[in-house]
Amino acid sequence: MLLTALAGAAAVPAGADGSAARSLEPIVVTGTRTERPSADSPVRVEVVDREEIDRTHARTLKEALENVPGLQLRPIHGKAGYEASLQGLSGEQVLVLVDGLPMTATTGSTVDLSQLALADVDRIEVVKGAMSAQYGSAAMGGVINVITRDIAPGLAGSVVLDAGSYGAQNPSGDAFVPGSRHGRFRVQGGSREWRLRLAGDIRDSDGVDPEPATWSQPGDAVQRRQLDLRGEWRPRAGSTLYLGASSFRERAVSRFVQSLPGREVEQQKREDAQRLRLGAGGEWRAESGFRLRLDAVDETLDDETRKHAAGSSFDDRDAELGLTHVTAIADLPALGGHLLQLGATWQEASLVQSIDGGSELDTAGTVARDSREVFLQDDVFIGDDWELLLGLRHQDDSDFGGHAAPKVSLRGRVLEAGGWEGVLRAGWAEGYRVPDLKERRYRFDHSSLGYVVIGNPDLQPETSRSRQLGGRLGRGPGTWLDINLFDNRLRDLIQVDTADAPVVDGVQQFTYENVARARTRGVEIAARWQASPALALSAGYTRMRTRDEDTGSALTRRPDHQARLGVDWQATRRVTVSARGRYQSDELVATADGARSPSWQVLDLAINFDWSRSARWFLGVDNVFNTQRDFADPNDFGPIDGRFVYAGLRYAWRVH
Repeated sequence: MLLTALAGAAAVPAGADGSAARSLEPIVVTGTRTERPSADSPVRVEVVDREEIDRTHARTLKEALENVPGLQLRPIHGKAGYEASLQGLSGEQVLVLVDGLPMTATTGSTVDLSQLALADVDRIEVVKGAMSAQYGSAAMGGVINVITRDIAPGLAGSVVLDAGSYGAQNPSGDAFVPGSRHGRFRVQGGSREWRLRLAGDIRDSDGVDPEPATWSQPGDAVQRRQLDLRGEWRPRAGSTLYLGASSFRERAVSRFVQSLPGREVEQQKREDAQRLRLGAGGEWRAESGFRLRLDAVDETLDDETRKHAAGSSFDDRDAELGLTHVTAIADLPALGGHLLQLGATWQEASLVQSIDGGSELDTAGTVARDSREVFLQDDVFIGDDWELLLGLRHQDDSDFGGHAAPKVSLRGRVLEAGGWEGVLRAGWAEGYRVPDLKERRYRFDHSSLGYVVIGNPDLQPETSRSRQLGGRLGRGPGTWLDINLFDNRLRDLIQVDTADAPVVDGVQQFTYENVARARTRGVEIAARWQASPALALSAGYTRMRTRDEDTGSALTRRPDHQARLGVDWQATRRVTVSARGRYQSDELVATADGARSPSWQVLDLAINFDWSRSARWFLGVDNVFNTQRDFADPNDFGPIDGRFVYAGLRYAWRVH
């Protein structure tokens, strides 16, 4: 059993009748930090693979995650971006990784999923529930891990070009002019020892405007540029050293009307964000099974915003966020049914921010914090069918001292007959999140609008306890049913205290406080059926209940019901048709007056035509029925973008 669990992947029939070609069980790493077939992982891992990304024409991480059951995408307040919520926990509590290493949040406390392009991405792994024992602070709600492609010897590459229109909602007012343009490329290759990859992505959108003749534009105009470079040296089998660099730039323009006492003012905000990410590391494997891996990343995010009104500018805000992270992991050889993993992490975060030339923090200059962490994992194999995963992490934070987070996961095979396999999974874990520097130090001064938000240096870490219980019944990767129950209890949640905000000189002063205890619980159901070699159906449903333990009311912006439906049809040898439907029930917006955002549903269609082995034409319609929020209703958080019609070309090549 031990050797089987550590094998690369097992070939299994893809069709229910076994007539389809045999396919590979996807390999995942996020659940245990080791390579495992997804069906054998003791921690439930959901995968968006490269085939799904290409089939649905996803351009960004946000678009790739749209069809993951139970994952909620929320617009980030005040900017053209989206954050992820898992099992009712907010974006601040979900850790976003690239190849296992963290990303810097935007000027808020969350990572903008719209900023990350997919030119060199192989797959995306999603783990829900507390993962602090393995990944530390900010993983109390789960982890989204973006895994980049391996670089194979030889020479290979691809180019993708596409453009589309929002029809009458193009800001230009011309339905036949492309309102969005996108292009990406990837070139990679090398010898057995030396390998190199260069990938780039360009996305330009004019935005979305239901009334082009008016000043306000609910969908921002955005330009995004990303360039990634990675080089590898593989001196011998099992050993790899790498260097990588990534550059990202975003320019966004928002247009809106601000209501002030006695008048309305047309305003515009420009935001320029630049991210530079440098990474290095390596891996060494011995024949005995010992593995040592070292990874380091240094990232800087510069963000500048400028507001304009009546020919003058104001609120000129400049922020620079820094992140340095180093992780070392050692996997010891198998011993008596145990696989031990030891690790250590050092991380430092920094922030400097000013407005109109003066510091916007509660202290002049740069603020910083660092942490030193060690973790231990014991993967215990009990006979041929059961596996117990034990984990513990201890963090010593420069500002908050020591904190420990344990976890326990159990996996067992309870059925194996007639090509079917039944698996049970259970898990219990503690999570935590250290307050970020903005929540503790930042002063968001909007006194001209009647309020300020003040950081609180006395904040304490958030904590959680997560329980997961589920099972999977499947016949290979083609047909399966997955059911998971979850229960997350959270303490000391960090929120803006709206109840005790004093008014000083006519300006209301809000501050962050540890004011909440909360609970989220529910059931997630996901299924896939390979109905025939040419037809596959998939579905997902999440029922969730939330509760503020202090007030007894439900938590805001957490829908009770979410559903996903997918259809993939191989219409001919060259043509595939895919449909993706999403439904979200209404959700509570404000507890004071019980305001709710209406339910909504969206259908996307994608068609691919393989002209040759190298060339593919594609077209699609996102939001076929033009479902949008009511922009006049501030409590409506439905989709911003209306119907989007697009077409494109993909060309891939390889020289062995």
